[in-house]
Amino acid sequence: MGELVEEEAVRAERLLDAQAKAVELFAAVADRGILAPGVRETEASDAIRDLAGELLGIRRYWHKRIVRAGVNTLRPYRENPPDRVLGEDDIAFADFGPIFEDWEADFGRTFVLGDDPVKHRLRDALPAVFDAGRAYFEARPDITGAELYAHVVELAREAGWEFGGEIAGHLVGQFPHEKIDGARIDSYIAPGSDGPMRRPDRNGQASHWILEVHLVDRELGIGGFFEQLLDLGPSAAES
Repeated sequence: MGELVEEEAVRAERLLDAQAKAVELFAAVADRGILAPGVRETEASDAIRDLAGELLGIRRYWHKRIVRAGVNTLRPYRENPPDRVLGEDDIAFADFGPIFEDWEADFGRTFVLGDDPVKHRLRDALPAVFDAGRAYFEARPDITGAELYAHVVELAREAGWEFGGEIAGHLVGQFPHEKIDGARIDSYIAPGSDGPMRRPDRNGQASHWILEVHLVDRELGIGGFFEQLLDLGPSAAES
């Protein structure tokens, strides 16, 4: 890890720059058709890893790289479902946490391979739920992680989906970021996270957050995922 950056404007700039590079990476993933029928999830993950190295010089990730398709899109982050081959009319998502010059990005997007209108509707609901959750966060200076989680779950229900995640986000920052494990529930947007989200981190600096939206339809066996910075940068509709 490099020297701790203390100036808040610089910290925000670095986090936004890391996210902008993740946006660039995922745009290239779509342009190159990496998520395609006949490709295994692990093959797609490795191809995205290699593309990140080729385009952006990324060599490190702070969490496991995820590509999930079909029924595997129902499964939360902590699970490790069997490797699956993408189908002709599949839905898939990618969740990557690249490190750019000691700054963490965490970025997730959903891809629909065919013309299924329900899968397209699911994909399109994700940024709308994200932006509604962000608006709720922005309007409540003292909001807790538990309160935001409960609201995002309700937003998912109102949109006609089930929220599939055990959490709805977490802290993010300069690598290695504030520890986010089961012993530190206040590092998550999740039930039991009862401290204010707008608080100093362990270094006395502003806390920055990722918001995750995982929507599922268990009867149809499909899900979608979307994540990016909650408190910095453009809305989901603009990104």
